[in-house]
Amino acid sequence: MGCDWYKDRVFYQIWPRSFKDGSGDGVGDLYGVLEKLDYLKSLGIGGIWFSPLYPSPNADFGYDVSDYCDISPEYGGIDVFRKVLKRAHELDIKVILDLVIAHTSDEHEWFKKSRDKDSPFRDFYFWRRGKAGGKAPNNWSSFFSKGAWSFDPASGEHYLHLHHSKQVDLNMDNPRVREEIKKVMRFWLDMGVDGFREDVITYISKPEDLPDDLFFRAVKGLRFYDCGPKVHEYLQEFRTDVLDHYDCFTVGEAPMISPKKALSFVSGPHPDLDMVFGFKHMEADCFLKEYLPLPFSLRKLKRAFGSWQKALNGRAWNALYLENHDHPRVVSRYGSKRYRKESAKALAACYMLQQGTPFVFQGQELGMGNMPLDDISKYEDCLTKSAYEKGIRFLPKKLVLKIIQRASRDNARTPVQWTGGRNAGFSEAEPWFFVNPDHAKFNAEDEDKDPDSVLNFYRALIRLRTSSDIARDGDYKDLAPLHPRLYMYERRLGERALLVICSFSDRPLKFRLPKEFRGRAAKLVLGNYGGEEPEMTSALRPREVRVYELG
Repeated sequence: MGCDWYKDRVFYQIWPRSFKDGSGDGVGDLYGVLEKLDYLKSLGIGGIWFSPLYPSPNADFGYDVSDYCDISPEYGGIDVFRKVLKRAHELDIKVILDLVIAHTSDEHEWFKKSRDKDSPFRDFYFWRRGKAGGKAPNNWSSFFSKGAWSFDPASGEHYLHLHHSKQVDLNMDNPRVREEIKKVMRFWLDMGVDGFREDVITYISKPEDLPDDLFFRAVKGLRFYDCGPKVHEYLQEFRTDVLDHYDCFTVGEAPMISPKKALSFVSGPHPDLDMVFGFKHMEADCFLKEYLPLPFSLRKLKRAFGSWQKALNGRAWNALYLENHDHPRVVSRYGSKRYRKESAKALAACYMLQQGTPFVFQGQELGMGNMPLDDISKYEDCLTKSAYEKGIRFLPKKLVLKIIQRASRDNARTPVQWTGGRNAGFSEAEPWFFVNPDHAKFNAEDEDKDPDSVLNFYRALIRLRTSSDIARDGDYKDLAPLHPRLYMYERRLGERALLVICSFSDRPLKFRLPKEFRGRAAKLVLGNYGGEEPEMTSALRPREVRVYELG
């Protein structure tokens, strides 16, 4: 059918385990979501992306699915999900689910049956005999462990997993697997779900012979994982056979994607996907991943943003984000300790007013930050534990822990801070994970009452983003690409423009407007400092953001 309603909305990602506990067992659930839908509406949210809600043994907290067509009892079950879906639609909030089809849990019925060599499910996965001496079938590495193969004694062969050993890669080359995935899509779309975020979707096609990687790489096999030989064919099949028949949209996670490569997925008359999530802008303070830290570089961040804005302009649509469940809190990475509130606001404006659909991660709108833990035993994330075990082979334990404290995905998974009281208002019971002690200062209840809060800035920003045709359709131009502390860009639509000016400095910062803006009548439509409207040519205060509309 085709749609473009996703271009006019701001989405909110819910990582359900830490959003809100409504049942009183210490774990976030759909009862809590139902309770907070009005809050999301007051924020201006037009869509929810749910991280996995399916039954799962939680080796990777839901990204190891054991049943695609049900909701975990831990989150309330499928009847409660229907209530959430119904209420969300009454509030004009769309709902998309995480579609995790690159792999299943080893506790999924398909995999259990596939252990039998004579089962028709055997070819649902990649089973291979090992090499001489008990070696794995090839030398590929896993993102979450040393090797990408695990030996199954009951079956006598190895199975492939690019992530956790309990996340077993599906063999999408098998037509029966693709038909099962289509059934899953139809099940949720027929229920009324509005689309999918498709997890590591560019990894679903593998080279036919699964060759050894003969190049020297930190992760052997990495070059074979991404954008395999039939990835476009399979995505087109899903689109033609299922998605084209519904008013829905898809956004794909594409970890190693470049803007040029992204266009092969999201442009043209019948694109594979409507949008993709790239990762390059999340490398402004690291080399490839947060576990390899570098000093923050605003120039690097601007180059990453600008490359996507330029490449996709007029040809495709961007997905905009600065936080999700896979990254530490951005205010603790790209922001300022001294000017935390101001920098949280400036970071929000710098990405949400670009061209594309903005995504906000739960708690981001409150200025939630990282929470370093003092012992590795306190961390829950499987990737964090794997990184620690790999790191201590080469570095002192204290140094590895320091890196973990900065980089762990668990930083984004602390319970949402609803109040400054007991358990941050997340639950009456002991929460499943540690509550950040700074909830006394950053929480929804107090911020709702404070007109100068991060929360109320997000509300104003989202109103601007969803009401301005310039913010939706204007062309993007970086006006200070080489400046190390100033991010200044315009969004232009005909003779009208939005001018976005963000300071990344903890000191006052002088700047000069480009000639075309000097002397022009301008209206300040958004700022993160109160008081009188500043002149366009005055110095910026620490971490200040200003957004002007020029007619």
